[in-house]
Amino acid sequence: MSTVEPVSALLVDDSSQQRLGWRMILEAHPDIEVVAEAPDGARALALARRMPLDVVVMDVRMPRVGGLTAAERIRADAQVREQGGPPGIVLMTALDLEDFVGPSADAGADTLLYKDVEPDTLLTAVRAAATARRARA
Repeated sequence: MSTVEPVSALLVDDSSQQRLGWRMILEAHPDIEVVAEAPDGARALALARRMPLDVVVMDVRMPRVGGLTAAERIRADAQVREQGGPPGIVLMTALDLEDFVGPSADAGADTLLYKDVEPDTLLTAVRAAATARRARA
């Protein structure tokens, strides 16, 4: 019987309540494990350099380093590649989704969703990004 490793996820948002909400949704499923949280993109990059990650769920707009910039940096970083390759990236926004579709794709995000998305849609996006990441590795 083969065992599949759970999807390792990093949650990145300047709101601790938002991160808690995502954590509650994701960790209700045994195939997903939240391994770390960060309040901004700079911290997300630092964490991605230190641990292999399957997926980063990250807000588009945050103080210091936002999600678009962080996604670009995580995708291009040599230390992240040494950890098994760049993780899948699910960007989240509370703003007008249409404004971020092109920039999200340019930054290397796997998908872009509204923050108030249904839990099943978030779960599907996280699993799809993890599958794509594992196929690239």
